[in-house]
Amino acid sequence: MRFLAGIRALLRDVAAGHRLTEEEAGRLMGATGRDVLAVAGCADQVREERVGHIVTYVRNQNINVTNICVNACGFCGFSRKRGDPDAYFFDKAVVQGKAAKARERRVTEICTVSGLHPDFTADSYVDILTWIREAAPGIHLHASNPMEVAYGARKSGISTAEMAGRLKDAGLGSMCGTAAEILVDQVRSVICPGKVDSATWERIIREVHGLGIPTTATIMYGHCESIADRIRHLAILRSIQDDTRGFTEFVPLSFIHMETPLYRKGLARDGATGREDILMIAVSRLFLDNILHIQSSWVKLGRKLAQLGLIAGADDLGGTVYEESISRGAGAKDTEYLDPKEMERMAEDLGRNLRQRTTLYDLVSP
Repeated sequence: MRFLAGIRALLRDVAAGHRLTEEEAGRLMGATGRDVLAVAGCADQVREERVGHIVTYVRNQNINVTNICVNACGFCGFSRKRGDPDAYFFDKAVVQGKAAKARERRVTEICTVSGLHPDFTADSYVDILTWIREAAPGIHLHASNPMEVAYGARKSGISTAEMAGRLKDAGLGSMCGTAAEILVDQVRSVICPGKVDSATWERIIREVHGLGIPTTATIMYGHCESIADRIRHLAILRSIQDDTRGFTEFVPLSFIHMETPLYRKGLARDGATGREDILMIAVSRLFLDNILHIQSSWVKLGRKLAQLGLIAGADDLGGTVYEESISRGAGAKDTEYLDPKEMERMAEDLGRNLRQRTTLYDLVSP
């Protein structure tokens, strides 16, 4: 009971405005038994105080232009090499057809992140945004990430800041904060050695925010990282947000392990447990005191656990996600689409109201 008492005292301090240290956040992330419920309950209280009772979602559609990628990240079951039987690369006509379909579905956001195709340059990424904007004018483009910015810049011999500026000029409304995985280079060397290092990811995010482009923030956890690694990652995000205020939301991404090389080689465990998923959401709400919105991703967690995340600090369910393929490639099931009516049932079951939002968290009139 001594540990429980210590947790409760710390949670009282946090509820009163104390900013968690990394060591304190690590203690909370390692909670077990009834301590888990105490941490989740405090996070739910803080959520209510900061954002109220509504649960939000966005009507969005993914367009993954290609799964051909020069990298071979160990956690990825999506990427293919040129010549693989299931490799694909959509041309302008197909991309614009998908964008037109998104418009028919009344989505407010199109998200596009693809493999790092060996032939891509900065112009390729600009072209993709231009194609989508032409076929779906007025829809918010949420696209790219620091890895794509670094790759396009290198392939075209320009700076990453120039690359990001070109994407903004092409219609980019906000950027995905993916490719972060775990911002600890020792872990990155195992799970994604071909990606930019932690310092480069942070530098590009800061450049992007400096250009007035908002981004999401993410973590991908449950593979071979430690609790300390998770908290270090959160600390980097908190520091960036202190300086830039450019993050719109934080999205914990629970590792989907089944079809990934990392898992098949015995370098990763069987993903996070339910306890860890709940604590990731809860501790993120308590530690990231400068990021207003925390997402409970039904794609990564499944619908039932995602609902529980909404009483552990989260206030958002993510998107309708037409045409999801990245998590499905790693082995996740039922990732294609979630009807807002089902989201409404999930929210109302908790005594909360569901509201549609835009990418930037403006509420959409009913």
